[in-house]
Order: sequence, then structure tokens, then C-alpha cells
Amino acid sequence: MLQLENICYRYKNSESDVLNNISADFEAGKFTAIVGPSGSGKTTLLSIMAGLDLPTTGGVEIDGEDLASMDLNRYRREKVAMIFQAFQLFPLLTALENVCYPMDMNKTPKGEAKKRAIALLESVGIDGEKHKRYPANLSGGEQQRVAIARALSTGAKVILADEPTGNLDKTNGKIVVDILKRLAHEQGYAVIVVTHDPAIAEASDVVYRMSDGAIAG
Repeated sequence: MLQLENICYRYKNSESDVLNNISADFEAGKFTAIVGPSGSGKTTLLSIMAGLDLPTTGGVEIDGEDLASMDLNRYRREKVAMIFQAFQLFPLLTALENVCYPMDMNKTPKGEAKKRAIALLESVGIDGEKHKRYPANLSGGEQQRVAIARALSTGAKVILADEPTGNLDKTNGKIVVDILKRLAHEQGYAVIVVTHDPAIAEASDVVYRMSDGAIAG
């Protein structure tokens, strides 16, 4: 589904690459972890997969289409969805409104968007009156589950997660990992998680270990 071929990346005015000849495949139905120490290039690689940056050399393909030839805004709206460590929910929108937001941006009819948002929230364990709560009135684990529902509402089949359990306790972290695994194994998403959490690596189908901007043997 998502393929990286000989990716190199160098910041402007830098004399060395922060990513070095990275090639990797990320398949539908697989839960993949990218692990490595701080500074190893994990976040930069995630930014390239999200279409926030283009590689200096090398290529990114999704479903056989070269990212360099795509409308990157459309790519980020329709092809990939992001989940963040800090949740990044809109504080003045309710849980339901947060999940509806990407569908509103894609011109989904309001009634259809609301119905789908309710179903997505319930699928991640956010029920009833919590739909009307603002993020500040939800626990961290609940906020992350709302963020997952919002990512799913885009219709994208590639889920990119940046330290999704980093702000959660062990119990809520396990709930989030179980949801992400279920999305991969039961619904055919390509789930790609950048993490320091060894529990996520142990739970994944594929592990890429990064060191000094490269994937270690």
C-alpha cells in the first residue's frame, strides 16, 4: 500500500542527510512499528510518509502512485490520516464535532457525517453523552480514542501514529494499541506507529529499527 524507495532527506543548509537510503514496504492489514532512539530520524520519516515533506532523493508510492506527482493536500485529506501523542483535538469542538470535522472539509452531507461520526466513536468505546463533551472534559485515553475516530472519518486507509501511547498510562495505552491492531487485522488498514514503547514493538507484525537515519539490518 505504501512503499518507500531509497529515501534520503537533507535539511536546507545542512551538509549531511538525516535519512539515508531508506526502503520499506507498509502493507494493508499489517500493524507496523518504527522504533529507535531520539534523533534516529523516525519523526522525519513519518513527516515524509504524511506528505508534509518530500524526500531529497528517492520516492514514495501509495497504491502504485508516486507521491511527487500527487496533490499533497488531497493526499493528506484522503490517503493518510495522522494520530498524535498530544491528541491535537480542537478544544472548542465536542467529541462528535471533532470527528465530523474532516468529513465537513470533504463536503460530506451533515446528516451522513453525523451518523458516521457516532458509529466511529462507538466503535472505539466512546458512547452516549461523551459525544457532547469537549476534549478538556475527557480523559487522556478517551481523547486519544476520539482522535482515532477522527482519523478514520477521513476514509484514509493508511494510519500514521506518532507516539500514540506517549501521554497515556499503561491501561489506556493497551486499549489504544488493541484498537490500532484491530483496525489493521480486521479492517485492512495499514497502521504505522512511530514509538519508543517496547510494548508496541512486541505487539506489531513488522518492526523497522532506525539508527542514525537508516534502517538497521
